[in-house]
Amino acid sequence: MDNWFSIEQLNKDTFVLSEWRHWEETHCYLLLGKTHALLIDTGLGVGDLRAQVEQLTKLPVFVACTHAHWDHIGGHRQFDRYGVHPAEQNWLQGSFPLSLAFVKQQLMRDFSPPKGFDLREYHIFQGKPNRLLQDGDVIDLGDRQIMALHTPGHSPGHLCFWEPDRGILYSGDLIYEGILYANFPSTDPQAYLCSLEKIAALPLRTILPGHHRLPLAPQSALEIRDGLRALHTKGLLSQGSGLQTFENWSILL
Repeated sequence: MDNWFSIEQLNKDTFVLSEWRHWEETHCYLLLGKTHALLIDTGLGVGDLRAQVEQLTKLPVFVACTHAHWDHIGGHRQFDRYGVHPAEQNWLQGSFPLSLAFVKQQLMRDFSPPKGFDLREYHIFQGKPNRLLQDGDVIDLGDRQIMALHTPGHSPGHLCFWEPDRGILYSGDLIYEGILYANFPSTDPQAYLCSLEKIAALPLRTILPGHHRLPLAPQSALEIRDGLRALHTKGLLSQGSGLQTFENWSILL
């Protein structure tokens, strides 16, 4: 396959591997420590992510999943060790809430496939995680500690990953610029607001999202929280309220 991933070095020991040629514009983050490396999410499962990671580090790699949606677990099959929140363990083991036909339809929207990609061979990843990540769990990379924060709303087991020493939040699908989704049966708009309240209280310096433009300023967390607060006050923070649009983001309810 051709060079599907765009790789950017964010600092001396952190890389982002991005899928800019797909409308999802998904990001995977590789964090290097002294003894281990952490890969946050594995994207669509289209390109050879492991080959790209192995060019960047020889450290043993653990994959931490922000949530078990198809566009964040696609490359899991290329790695041996991965973790997920218990609320979504069953999604990785055959109970994914969306059909393969629907996922393929979403995949093929505004998509410039890499050479060698065969849609007939595409499937939703299934496997048994090596670790269940709970709220407050710490992933120790030797000289970097990354904390898992349970932030449900977009999905029941959604996790953000917090690096307190650097003030960096890897926000997955909780925070990004574009349309946020809380309209599926597995989403919970009220839990979404609670999670934003939790994140907005952190001493954030930088937000690295799961999609689209990066990095985001800490103010983004406050803006989305305040927007959801306003919708709650108006009685609109519930499924069926439709697309609610703000300056830099929207939410589909």
